[in-house]
Amino acid sequence: MTSGSATISTQRIDTTARARRWPAYYLVVPLLCAAVFISYIDRTNISVGAIAMQAQFGWDETQKGLVLSAFFVGYLVMMIASSALANRYGGKIVLGVAVVWWSVFTILTPPAALASLPMLVATRVALGLGEAAVFPASINMIGRWVPPLRRSQAVSLFSSSMYLGTVFSLPVTGRLVKFYGWPMPFYLFGLAGLVWAVVWFTSVRGGYGVEPPAAKIREAIPWRRLLGLPSVWAIVAAHFSSNWLLYVLLAWLPSYFKRTFGVTLADAGLLSAAPWLAAFLMANFAGHLADRLLQAGRGASFVRKLMQMIALGGSGLFLLLLPSAGSLYQGLFLMCCATGAAAFCMAGFAPNCFDIAPRQADVIWGISNTVATLPGIVGVYATGWLVDRTGSFGAPFYLTAGIALLGAVVYLIFGSGQRQID
Repeated sequence: MTSGSATISTQRIDTTARARRWPAYYLVVPLLCAAVFISYIDRTNISVGAIAMQAQFGWDETQKGLVLSAFFVGYLVMMIASSALANRYGGKIVLGVAVVWWSVFTILTPPAALASLPMLVATRVALGLGEAAVFPASINMIGRWVPPLRRSQAVSLFSSSMYLGTVFSLPVTGRLVKFYGWPMPFYLFGLAGLVWAVVWFTSVRGGYGVEPPAAKIREAIPWRRLLGLPSVWAIVAAHFSSNWLLYVLLAWLPSYFKRTFGVTLADAGLLSAAPWLAAFLMANFAGHLADRLLQAGRGASFVRKLMQMIALGGSGLFLLLLPSAGSLYQGLFLMCCATGAAAFCMAGFAPNCFDIAPRQADVIWGISNTVATLPGIVGVYATGWLVDRTGSFGAPFYLTAGIALLGAVVYLIFGSGQRQID
C-alpha cells in the first residue's frame, strides 16, 4: 500500500471514529430544540405584550382573549396538512420553510396591530399556520435520526424547549416592553427565526441517520386504521388535556399574577417564567427516567401510563389547590408544582406515537395536536370570559383541573405501548 493510500485509509478510520463518537442526531436534536424554543418565544411574547397593547388600544378582557386565541385558529387548520407533508417530504424542508414563514409574520405583528384589531387577528392566524409544522416535522426528524431507545429523551428535550422558550420570553418580553415598547420583542424574536433557518438549511442533510423503513415503495398514510385505534384516541385525550393546561397558563399566567397579587407588568413576566423552568427540568428528568425504564425491560405501556398519570393527575390536584393560595409565594409554589408535574407528559403521550406506529408517528402527532389545539382557542377565550364574569381565576383553574383528571382516566383505560401498525 502506498503512503497516499495509507493516509486516505487513516482519514476514513478517523472519520468513522468521530461519527461513532458524535452521532448525527447530536446536531439535529439541538437544532430541533432551537426551533421549538423560537416558536414559543414568538407565540408567547403576545401574552406579556398584550397587556401593554390592551392599555394602548383600550381592549377589554374578551377582546384580549380573542387576540391571544387567534394564533390557534391557524395552528389548528394547518396541523394535519403539515404532518402529512412531513411524512411525505421529510421534516427538514417542511420545518425550514415553516420557520421562515412564521418569523416573517412575527415581524409583521406590530404593523398589523397598529393598523386594526382584525389585521392583528389575521396576522396571529398566519403565525399559527406556520408554527403548526414545528412538532410534526420535529417528530419526523426524531424518527429519521434518533435510535428507538433514545427517543423518550429526544422527544422530551425538544418538546420541553417550549418551556425554556417561555422562561426566556416572558421576562425578556417584559423588560423589552418596559424599556423599548411592545413592538420590540416581535422584531427581535422574528429575526432570530430567520437566522436559525440559515443554519438549518446549511448544516442539516436529508435522509436517515438510523435504519430507514424497509419498504421501497411509499405506502399511503393509513388514515382509517389510525383513526380506528383506541390507543390513538388515548393519545388524543392525553394531549388535549395536557394542552388545555399548557395553553391557558401560557396565555394567562402573567395576567394571573398581575390581577391576583398586584405585581407590576415586568414582575408578572419574571414570575411567570419560574413555573416553566420547573417544567423544563422535570420534562427532561421524565424523559431520562422513561428511557431508563425501557432499557431495563419495563413495558412501554407501563412506562407511558406511569408518566401520563403523574402528569395529569399531579397537575390536576395542584390546580385544585391553587385558588386557595393566600400569598404570592404560595401561588408561585403551587403553580411550579402544577407545571412540573404536567411536564411528565413529554415522556408519556408525546413519544407514545413511536410505540404504536413508528412510521406514522408524525401523522399521529398531527391528529392528536389538531384536537389538542382546541384548548388554545376555546380554553384561552373561555378563561378571559370566566375572569370577566367571576372576577378571579378560580373557576378557570377548577375547570382545567377537571379536564386533566378526566384525561388521566381515559389514557389509563385506553392507552397502549404495543405496536399497532408496522
